[in-house]
Amino acid sequence: MEGGGSHKVWVTDPVQGFILGSIVDLNPEGVTVEPVTKQRNATPITVSYDRVYPAEDDDNKDVDDNCALMYLNEATLLNNVRVRYSKDKIYTYVANILIAVNPYFEVKNLYTLDTIHKYQGKSLGQMPPHVFAIADKAFRDMKVLKESQSIIVSGESGAGKTESTKYILRYLCESWGSKMGELEQKILDANPVLEAFGNAKTTRNNNSSRFGKFIEIHFSDKHLVVGGFISHYLLEKSRIVGQSTLERNYHIFYQLCAGAPDELRSKLRLSNPDNFEYLRHGCTQYFVSKETQSKLSNNSVSSAHTSNGPLKDPILDDVRNFAALDKALGNLGLGGQERLSIYTTVAAVLHLGNIQFEDNPDDAKGGCRVCPSSTEALRICAGLLGVDPGHLNQALLSRVMQTSKGGLKGTVIMVPLKIHEARGGRDALAKAMYSKLFDYIVHRINQSIPFSSSAYYIGVLDIAGFEYFPVNSFEQFCINYCNEKLQQFFNERILKEEQQIYEKEGLGVKKISYVDNQDCIDLIEAKAVGLISLLDEEHKLPKPSPSHFTAMCHQHHSSHFRLALPRKSRLKDHREIRDDEGFLIRHFAGAVCYQTAEFLAKNNDALHASLEGLAQEAGNQFIKGLFMSGVTPSNARGKLTFISIAAKFKTQLQELMNKLTSTGTSFVRCIKPNVKMVDHEFEGGPILSQLQCSGMTSVLELMQQGYPSRAPFHDLYYMYKQFLPAQLSRLDPRLFCKALFRALGLDEKDFKFGLTRVFFRPGKYAEFDQIMRSDPDNLKQLVDKVRRWLLQSRWKKAIWCALSVIKLKNKIIYRRENLIIIQKNLRMLSARNKYRPRYMTALRIKGLKGQVEAMMVITKELTRDRDASVADVKKLQQAIDFSINRIRTQSLSKTVLESEYNSLVAAADSTMVGLKTKVQMQKKAEEQERLRKIQEQMDLERKRKEEEIRKQKEEEENKRKRAELEARRKAEEEAAKKLEEEERLRAAENKAAAAVAAREAATAREAEEQERRDHELALRLAAETRGGVDETETPMLKRSAAVEHQRATAASAKYDLSKWKYADLRDTINTSCDLELLEVGCALELLEISGGGAPASYCCVSQV
Repeated sequence: MEGGGSHKVWVTDPVQGFILGSIVDLNPEGVTVEPVTKQRNATPITVSYDRVYPAEDDDNKDVDDNCALMYLNEATLLNNVRVRYSKDKIYTYVANILIAVNPYFEVKNLYTLDTIHKYQGKSLGQMPPHVFAIADKAFRDMKVLKESQSIIVSGESGAGKTESTKYILRYLCESWGSKMGELEQKILDANPVLEAFGNAKTTRNNNSSRFGKFIEIHFSDKHLVVGGFISHYLLEKSRIVGQSTLERNYHIFYQLCAGAPDELRSKLRLSNPDNFEYLRHGCTQYFVSKETQSKLSNNSVSSAHTSNGPLKDPILDDVRNFAALDKALGNLGLGGQERLSIYTTVAAVLHLGNIQFEDNPDDAKGGCRVCPSSTEALRICAGLLGVDPGHLNQALLSRVMQTSKGGLKGTVIMVPLKIHEARGGRDALAKAMYSKLFDYIVHRINQSIPFSSSAYYIGVLDIAGFEYFPVNSFEQFCINYCNEKLQQFFNERILKEEQQIYEKEGLGVKKISYVDNQDCIDLIEAKAVGLISLLDEEHKLPKPSPSHFTAMCHQHHSSHFRLALPRKSRLKDHREIRDDEGFLIRHFAGAVCYQTAEFLAKNNDALHASLEGLAQEAGNQFIKGLFMSGVTPSNARGKLTFISIAAKFKTQLQELMNKLTSTGTSFVRCIKPNVKMVDHEFEGGPILSQLQCSGMTSVLELMQQGYPSRAPFHDLYYMYKQFLPAQLSRLDPRLFCKALFRALGLDEKDFKFGLTRVFFRPGKYAEFDQIMRSDPDNLKQLVDKVRRWLLQSRWKKAIWCALSVIKLKNKIIYRRENLIIIQKNLRMLSARNKYRPRYMTALRIKGLKGQVEAMMVITKELTRDRDASVADVKKLQQAIDFSINRIRTQSLSKTVLESEYNSLVAAADSTMVGLKTKVQMQKKAEEQERLRKIQEQMDLERKRKEEEIRKQKEEEENKRKRAELEARRKAEEEAAKKLEEEERLRAAENKAAAAVAAREAATAREAEEQERRDHELALRLAAETRGGVDETETPMLKRSAAVEHQRATAASAKYDLSKWKYADLRDTINTSCDLELLEVGCALELLEISGGGAPASYCCVSQV
């Protein structure tokens, strides 16, 4: 950017996306740019550095492939699309991706049969960008790679997805389906049918597909069309029962009112859209032309159509489209009665919506009733459904509840519904009828284009692109979830193709990394904690509520980067949403705020059992068949069962991704140029947003990491040929480019030479071009450098050739010398292979002679059969000598030699085993005899030792007995001495105790006497003083120690007084208080006195 104001750049603009300007100043805050256009009155603006992109020298230049531009960024991409759109070139490539801008008018000769033939068999880049080129590429890839293909057509509503899909199918059927036959025509006839039942007018598109579809065209192994199959996703059911003011319901409702014959309209009781509740709140005008306007009957035109006129669209016409629909259904094999049943179902949905409800004053439970004005609608609807009006009335006003107890199956209870509950049940029945009808129509289309066998198929996916509105609900959540998965697949697949180009050109580039959105996908679909799982779990609660579901989402993912509170949105309206009313998800294309108020209602695809049972028992067999198909027994007792639409869509989406992953893929990104849906008006800001949402800017970022700018050698040659002299311009294009790059001294990291083109790093192509377009002096120096490089290159080649020749001569001489050595070695090897086996076998046989000598030594040890053993050994020796002589004289093969050697080894082993056996048997016999003699000697020795042991034991026993007698005698003597000593000690103790007792008794008597005298003295003093005397008894005297000892001894002896002396006995009797001891002692004393002549009364006196 050193060119100052002369260098043009692109800067961001909210309206145009980017505007062209020139750099005025560089400052820390950003880049100051002066706009080139006069729309801003040339007022300079300052933007950040990361929002300024370099511009091409010629800003009006357009290229078929955006990768051919020098500067690869989103600004040059937008400008290239803008310039091409102004020239009615609605298609542009970004590598192999096709960008298709809706022209909103018919481009002349763009889709003719001649155009189809021009693109047949042409590679991408040979013809201008076209949707036919993408279809042709898919077919050729299927044919060459023998792999099924998929074409993903995406974009927002009004971008032209449906038309692009139709042109792709037309190309495949008319160009590669041999000749247009009945089968191919049926595949094309499916489009008007699907558009009638699945498309509607919205504020953004007059023919908006309100569902996604994957159309497969199957081919045989000879690449002929053999059948097809259609899968559909996410039909917008909420549109059936209500639309915004400027939008319409599905086309079929208006086509039936406007284009159906009068007889059919009368039979179905159809009139103008103003008379139907499901139509009158939206746009009630028809799409008709001047020719078909006159065919409308007066009672079929709404007031808005009469006052404002019809809607205009070059493709849509409700009258003609109904005729085309009826014809297409017939071509698909649906008979008149079956088509009438389909129209009857559509009419029944309209009449069902006209049934209104009001409060029932007679119902004490707060139920409702059908309005009197809706009685006729109820009767008509019941007639179309084939049910009794009373039964339909009852099913709409109440639901059946069955308890788990009471009777065989429980008690049946009729629960009346409130007005909003009755309306909800009515709308649910209408949506169920229409969605099942749509499923049936797709099923019948698939039945009409069957295939018994298929080698490959080409699938076309037509699905809504990334959506964001001021109010986003469950439909946008599912669509954007689908686009997250498709964007991840898109990144992986485009990156893979880019890597394949690098490998094909031999660049050796490492794998390119990119930002993955797997965390956002996991946020939505993860098990247990994903938003879909939390939504399904909310339905299982007794009282599910959107606020609780929203709170659980924020609670489980409070720290998740992709999930945020609504108040964090950049849109002011979203910031007013409460935390429990919605959440913000940061998708790959930008943040979208979802309001969860209707998530629970829109996620449940089930009816009350009473309404479903009524439909299954309808008299209209077609209606009955719709509701009976796929019915499984249910245990729900009148309760609204739960069928998760999100979980079902998740499963369908996974199946779709598996199909896309297993096929080759092409991408068509449809762009809506303006909101007004008019031709030749390019709104840059919204288009840039669409390019970002479609992932195109992400592709540019991915390519920036590789070699996004590329140019074939011949293009570079012709581009710069005019700047070079004639002698250089005559070079070969590849050599020219190589010489040019070498002479310029470009860094080899900035470019790589492929097989057919040169690849540049981002921005390096521009630098190269700037050098080539420099001033003449610099160009002259460049030419000198090229000449110098050529001379050096040629001189180096000559030197290299000379050196190569010298090297070749030396190599020949070296090889000749070594060939002789090789011959000698080969001869040696031949002789070795011939004689070595015989020589080695002879050596091995000679080795057996050592065994023979060992055998002769063994025979000398034998005492029996020695002669026979010696004869066997000599026989083996003769056989060995014979074999050695035979090997020396005869030429034997390896097999014979090996057999000869093995036989000798076997004979030697057998002889050796025999000898060893004989020696062992001889040794065994000798050993047995020796053992017998040893045993006899051991027996005699044992008997002698036993006799000696017996005598020794007898002598020891006698000694023991004598010792015991002596020890007993000594013990008795010791016991007698001890007893005598104890008696002596006891007598001394008793004597000492008696002396102590006498002294204590004397002391006691003295104390008692003193007490007596003191008492007498006290009495005298009391008498004199007339006082009182303390008559307290004198304390009992303490017993003597001897007495206490005697009492303890007597207690321990348990009154054994046989060994007591008489003196001790008397002292005990006089001092003891133990009655038992006194009794025993007195008895013994009496016995002693009687024996000694003492008076008997003495004992009693002593005791007292």
